[in-house]
This record gives sequence, C-alpha cells and structure tokens, in this order.
Amino acid sequence: MNVVISILLFIVIFSIIVISHEFGHFMLAKANGIRVVEFAVGMGPTICSFTKGETKYSLKILPFGGACMFDNEDGLNMEEGAVPEEGSFLAANVWSRISCVLAGPLFNFILAFLFSLILVGFTGSDLPVLEEVSEGGAAQAAGLKTGDIIKEINGENIHLYRELSLVSLANHGEKLEIVYERDGQEYQTLLTPIYDENDARYYLGIRGRGEYIQCKGFQLIQYSAYEVQYWMRATFKSLSMILHGRVSRDDVSGPVGIAQIVGTTYEEAKPYGLSSVILSMMNIAILLSVNLGVLNLLPLPALDGGRLVFMLIEVVRGKPIPPEKEGMVHFVGLVVFMILMVFIMYNDITRLFR
Repeated sequence: MNVVISILLFIVIFSIIVISHEFGHFMLAKANGIRVVEFAVGMGPTICSFTKGETKYSLKILPFGGACMFDNEDGLNMEEGAVPEEGSFLAANVWSRISCVLAGPLFNFILAFLFSLILVGFTGSDLPVLEEVSEGGAAQAAGLKTGDIIKEINGENIHLYRELSLVSLANHGEKLEIVYERDGQEYQTLLTPIYDENDARYYLGIRGRGEYIQCKGFQLIQYSAYEVQYWMRATFKSLSMILHGRVSRDDVSGPVGIAQIVGTTYEEAKPYGLSSVILSMMNIAILLSVNLGVLNLLPLPALDGGRLVFMLIEVVRGKPIPPEKEGMVHFVGLVVFMILMVFIMYNDITRLFR
C-alpha cells in the first residue's frame, strides 16, 4: 500500500511541475499568436485526449514528462527556402519565440517560489550562524567561533546555513575566503578545508543546523527567494561535480530513483502527521522544479537552452539558421537524450535490487 502511495505522490508532484513548465510555453505562445498543436502531460501512447479550439490536450501513459507542441516548431518538414505559414512557430518574430521558450523554465522558478512561500511560512528558515565549531577542525584553525554569522564565501553571499553544507560538499581542497560577523563587526579569514581519509572528502569543521528564524511579512518573501536561490546553487554545483567526475553513476537519479526518494521521504514524514507529509513533498517539488528549470536552460540540443542558442545566433546575424538544419540538430539531441534517459532508468532499476 505504501509503495502505491509513494508512486501516486511522485506522479502528482512530477505532473504539477511538468504542467507548470509546459503551461509557461503555452501562455506565451498564445500571447504571441503562435498556434499550439498539442498540450500533452506524460510521454508515450495517449490514454485520453480532447480538442478545444486549435489545440489537442492529451494525457500520456508514462508520467515522466510532457510537451507543448507548436505548429511547425522544428522546421523538419519544410523545404529549403520555404516561407513559414502564418501562426506557426517559425513565422513569429525572434523575440516572441525567445519569450515563448524562456517561459517554461521561468514558470518552474515561479512555481518553486510559490511552494517556498508556503514551506518557509510554516517551517521558517535557517540562518548561517555557527552552532558548533569542531575541536581541531578547519573552522577553528581559521579563527571562527560558535555564534559567528557567515556572510560571504569566496565573494558569494550566504543566507542559509544549508549553503555551508553545500560549499563543504562541493569543495575539493580549495581554500575559502570567508567574511563573517561577530558582535556586530565584520571580519575576514582564510579557511583551508581538512581532508578526512575515512569519508574521502573535505570538511569545514562545523556542525549543527544553524539558527532558526520564523519568517513573516517581507522576511517571508525574502527567505522564500533565498530558498529558490539555494536550490539553484545546489543544481549548478551538482552539475559542476558531474563534469569534474566527482559524482558516481549511483549519485544520479532518474524517474525511478526520484520515486524511491519520494517513498523514503514519505515514510520518514508519515509518523509526524499529514502536514509533515505535505511539507516534505513540497520541499521535493521545489528541488525538482528548480532542477527542471535550470537543466532546460542548458545550451544543449532539444532542450530550451539549445533552442535559445539558435535564436540568439539569429539575433546577432540578423537572419535565422535554416530551420531544417536546426530541426535536425534538435532531433539528434532528442535521440541522445532518450538514450541517456534509458541508461539512467536502467541504473535506477538495477540499484533497487542491490
């Protein structure tokens, strides 16, 4: 029964995030007079659908994605030199198309912010106040003490205590320039993380969860924005770790792995009541929504970021790349992406039986 609940929770969370993303594309397409051929939730064969106006609305069998398909979006069916039909994606001016493509990731960030308002409103937030400095650790060697407030690390503003854990996790021995506040005065120090042979990673030498703050009024908006910013930073740092080979394949999860995380979180939150379950699921939704927004902005073929690259080139050169050539690039990127998804899903499934 718990497995069924976990799967249903995953489907609900993922569907909300995907619908938000595709709805962003949909709204800006409609605003710019671009025909939307199909608005689909899920992937694979269609379970049910209906048509309203010029758009077909579909529910697919696999709850792992979605699509907002524009008329003549990729140009694969166009002959070289042909003029795009009025109302099609390629007939719209370049800035209309850019706004339409950007809207998907933007709506993901907006959704994450709205969820953060609820989450932070109920649970508060964590200030970057040092709760415990480890004896003989890197922080103590740098002169830091319990009660110090961390303001900056390597020029990057720090607003949440969790950001310190993020810096520690992503650190590979690099020295950290830290600005901190003590008794109302700001100081600077240089912290050199210490390598732990047993855990095979570097530590800052701090412990605890920071100082709790209940957010109301403007603080609620402020710390909700910090929450979204934190997950953005976490996503970028995770991508950096992947590129530098600091992440194993077991650290990367697809839909099956995420569903498993949802199930584990549900089991941990369930003893504390329905409100705890809802807030825990909302926290996962914030993470996934920000991840989807950031990943879609990567300049890779078939992703929103890849399409934006071609449009920005069009802005610079004053004319578009031939649509049939751009369409072929995105098609190849989509094939590679699908192969990668199959590999990740296979890895998720095999991990279940280890």
